[in-house]
Amino acid sequence: MSAPTGFAYRHRADGTVVITHRGKAATTLRGGRAAAFLAEIDHGDPQLVMARWTGAYKIGNERTAKNHPRNQHR
Repeated sequence: MSAPTGFAYRHRADGTVVITHRGKAATTLRGGRAAAFLAEIDHGDPQLVMARWTGAYKIGNERTAKNHPRNQHR
């Protein structure tokens, strides 16, 4: 599985953080969530952290989960 790419973020003067993916806004973080994101971005791979915070990542078991009995109605 390849590493996530195409993410960027802007920290605005009012404390808001806007995360974009390939130029389009993916999520906006405010208050405590913005502060937690900024603290985490300093200690990890920025692309991976932004992918996790936006929910735009795959963990590799989507096909297995699709075939699970409780997901058969989907």
